[in-house]
Amino acid sequence: MSIPTQVLPDHHRHCDDLFVAAEESAQRGDWAAAAPAFKRFQDQMTAHFAAEEELLFPAFEAATGMSAGPTQMMRHEHEQMRSLLSQLAAACDAHDGDSYDGVGETLLMLMQQHNMKEENILYPMCDQALGAQAQSLAAKIGATLEKGHA
Repeated sequence: MSIPTQVLPDHHRHCDDLFVAAEESAQRGDWAAAAPAFKRFQDQMTAHFAAEEELLFPAFEAATGMSAGPTQMMRHEHEQMRSLLSQLAAACDAHDGDSYDGVGETLLMLMQQHNMKEENILYPMCDQALGAQAQSLAAKIGATLEKGHA
């Protein structure tokens, strides 16, 4: 049985791999490779945020009645990451390796901390709360993540 919290950690790792590919190209100053690599990373992060904010979080909140707890913090961190992604896009467009490195380092630390909180705290809470709807939710999350591949 596929559950949402099995799909999402795998996607975290996929995003991490895309981040590394873009970062390596930027560090080499290969902006022709860095730009599309960054775009793939940004698209996948956007799809991941959508899967959580539009599907997982509302289902968890409906099941628990808890909307001011962990999902609120995760949304806040998503906003921080969106801002950093915009800064990375600007650095990439400007071929500014120093800015890309600095913002990338900040984003990497935030992503690592964020993913640990989701995988070790929020996702297990979701597993407990979602029960019978987990299977259909996993399929919807998978479809949302696939949209990021387009």
